[in-house]
Amino acid sequence: MLLPEYGVRSLAEVLPAALRALGLPARADGLELAPSRAVALLLVDGLGAQLLREHAADAPFLAGLADLGPLTVGFPSSTPISLASLGTGLPPGAHGMLGVSFRAPGGELLDSLKWTTAGTADPIDLIGAEPPERVQPQPTAFERAEAAGARVTVVSKREFAGSGLTRAALRGGRFRGAFALGDLAAEMVDALDGPGPALCYGYTADLDGLGHLHGPGSLAWRMQLRQVDRLAADIAERVPPGTTLLVTGDHGMVTATVRFDADTDQELQRGVAALGGDPRARHVYARPGAQADVLAAWQARLGEHAWVVSGEQAIADGWFGPVTDGMRPRIGDVVAAMRGTACVVRSEAEPVLARLPGQHGSLTAEEQLVPLLVHVNLDMSEVSDVKLRRAR
Repeated sequence: MLLPEYGVRSLAEVLPAALRALGLPARADGLELAPSRAVALLLVDGLGAQLLREHAADAPFLAGLADLGPLTVGFPSSTPISLASLGTGLPPGAHGMLGVSFRAPGGELLDSLKWTTAGTADPIDLIGAEPPERVQPQPTAFERAEAAGARVTVVSKREFAGSGLTRAALRGGRFRGAFALGDLAAEMVDALDGPGPALCYGYTADLDGLGHLHGPGSLAWRMQLRQVDRLAADIAERVPPGTTLLVTGDHGMVTATVRFDADTDQELQRGVAALGGDPRARHVYARPGAQADVLAAWQARLGEHAWVVSGEQAIADGWFGPVTDGMRPRIGDVVAAMRGTACVVRSEAEPVLARLPGQHGSLTAEEQLVPLLVHVNLDMSEVSDVKLRRAR
C-alpha cells in the first residue's frame, strides 16, 4: 500500500505552486517552482510515473525533462477525484469528489464522470438535483487566479464544456474546446500569448482510453504515448518566453487479471444496499445494521487480493486526507482497495467497464505515482542580463 502524501507531494500541491510562481497568492506547501510570467499545465490522463519510466524510449522528450515527482494522486486514483484534487488544491476528503461513483448529498449514487445516477439501466441526469457547485463547493485554483488578475484558460475536449465534472473540478477562466491534439496544442500556445500572469490548463484523455481498451504498455498504448510526447514537445517549442510548462498525469494503470463479479457473487451482495467506486476502489454502502457483516464478508471473499477496511478505518488511516464536515456519508461503510491485478467488476450494471483490461483506482505504486515534468522557456531578455552581468 502506498498512502497518498497529501500536503507534501500530491496532485493537490501542483496548482498552488503554479500560482506562487506567477506571483499570485497561494498557500505554501512541498512544491516550489521558479518565478514565471506564464504557466502551462498539460495533464495526460493515465500517464503513470512507472509506465513512463518503463517506456521512456517511446517518449524521449518527456523522459528527458526534469522531474519534480513522482507525486501521489490521492484515493481513489481515478480521473474525477484527481481532477478535483488538482483543480481545488485539496485532498478528496476536503473537496468531496470521493469516487467515480459515490453517494451524493441527496442520497443518489452519483456517476461523477457523466453526472448521472450510477449503476442503473436508464441513468437519470443529476445536474439539476445535484448541482456540481454544491457537490464540490470549494473554490478552484482557476477561480482564485482569475480573481487575482491572471488570464486563465482551460483547454479540454469540446464536449466537456459545462459538464458536471468541469463545473465541479475545473471551473473558472475561459473554456476552449479542442477536437484533437493539434488544436489542443494551438489553443494552449495561444492562451499564453500576451502579458502575464497567465495560467493555462490542457487535458488529453486518449492515452488513458487506449490503456483501458488494450492494456497499459500494449502496442496501441505505446503508439499513443509517442503522440503525447510529440504533443508536449510541440507545446514546449512554441510557448512564449518566460513560460513554465508542466506535464503530469492523474493516475497510472494496471492490467487486471483477477476479477470478482459483485453482480453475481452472493458473498459480495449480502447486506449491501449500494455499490459505488470503480473496479479497483469500491465504496460499499451497507444496509442498516449490516456493516460488520459486510466488512467480514468482503474481507473473507477478497482475501489477499484487497485491502478491505471500514469507512472509519480508511478515514483514520488517511486514505482520503482530512475529511471535512458533511463528507462522511459519501464514503462507503466498507472501502475496498484492490491489490496486485485484481478488481471487483459489475458485469450487469457496468458491462463495458467490467470487460476492460486496463484498470486503476487503488493504492498501489503503479496507480498512485505520476510524474511532474518541467520545461522552462527562458525569457531571453533575462538570459541576456545574466550574460551581461557575467561579462562584467
